[in-house]
Amino acid sequence: QAQLVESGGGLVQSGGSMKLSCAVSGYNLDYYAIGWFRQAPGKEREFVAAIRRGGTSTYYADSVKGRFTISRDNAKNTVYLQMNSLKPEDTAVYYCAAKTVFSSDYVDLAFYGYWGQGTQVTVSS
Repeated sequence: QAQLVESGGGLVQSGGSMKLSCAVSGYNLDYYAIGWFRQAPGKEREFVAAIRRGGTSTYYADSVKGRFTISRDNAKNTVYLQMNSLKPEDTAVYYCAAKTVFSSDYVDLAFYGYWGQGTQVTVSS
């Protein structure tokens, strides 16, 4: 069974940077597209970024476009989320997930079947 484990979260000041990692085991990373989602207290889980199987295309929420970069290293079976110019509103638990439903929609979390346990990112003002 596929397992995803996030790491790299923590506390950072506004304007700072942080890099999250999503280590995948149990299957070849290249088999699935991978997405990052986040959930702030009292809010619904929302799409942040996604990368296609071959890494040829990436997708971003408008709120993070130009600040966040998703990438993948298939040799290490790991996906990364580089977050720059962080804002207090970026504070949330960040999850990575494997897209198990074939669809051109990379935003809808319903298309992601395997999820990690999440890592907390806190941005102080």
